[in-house]
Amino acid sequence: MRKIITYFFLILISVYILIPLYVLLATTFKPLQEIGMSDMWKLPKDWSLSGFIKAFQKLGPNLKNSFYLTIPATIISSFIGSINGYVFSKIKFKYANLVFAIILFGMFIPYQSILFPLIRFLQSIKLYGTIPGLILVHVVYGIPITTLIFRNYYSEVPNELVEAAYMDGAGFFKTYTKVLFPISIPAFVVVIIWQFTNIWNEFLFAVTVTSSPDKQPVTVALVNLAGSQVIEWNVQMAGALLTALPTLIVYILLGKYFIRGLLAGSVKG
Repeated sequence: MRKIITYFFLILISVYILIPLYVLLATTFKPLQEIGMSDMWKLPKDWSLSGFIKAFQKLGPNLKNSFYLTIPATIISSFIGSINGYVFSKIKFKYANLVFAIILFGMFIPYQSILFPLIRFLQSIKLYGTIPGLILVHVVYGIPITTLIFRNYYSEVPNELVEAAYMDGAGFFKTYTKVLFPISIPAFVVVIIWQFTNIWNEFLFAVTVTSSPDKQPVTVALVNLAGSQVIEWNVQMAGALLTALPTLIVYILLGKYFIRGLLAGSVKG
């Protein structure tokens, strides 16, 4: 009886979560004239891709901007976090714990509190209003979490491996590339999924650091997709689906590796 009740509540929760997705898909494939005439719960009478086409025409350049932003920022912050994790887990130096704590403190600094000095800094280095400027922001803000994940992951690696590499004459970077990097794939998958999702979905930096519509990521363009007189719900729903699709694909392709990375100890305290 207890199992039946458990399954009942799980099914109920699943239905509750999937209802907005159903409405989104049903509205996306309806022509505009049908949206105002039919119930939102009904499937389209005349299936149409006009919403997708129009949404892609409007959001296409901004989708490119999001890829130009997210891919480099994810890769750079992942590698910096990996090097930092190596240093803080395997290299012993004075005040290592203090420096590590200061880096982690960056995770708890609210975005809103640093917006004005951040904008002034980007203006001073001529990167305000540009994609490279936004990449720099996300790389810096991603360093604390990527450092934490890799440091915890490398802490599980036996110190004898690193010591043996040093005894064989390998230096700092050779030890990293030959010993630690080849066994870091689970940690990299966790970090890449985490960073890609957060950077792709981020809005506040995207709307404040980019000053012109042609430089804005897709999250900002999606908000601006609403019409001033007539709201084209099918276009907005299609735009929301297009915006969410890249992160969904990343989870589908790397999801099982993400779980392996978590179980491998990459986010252990």
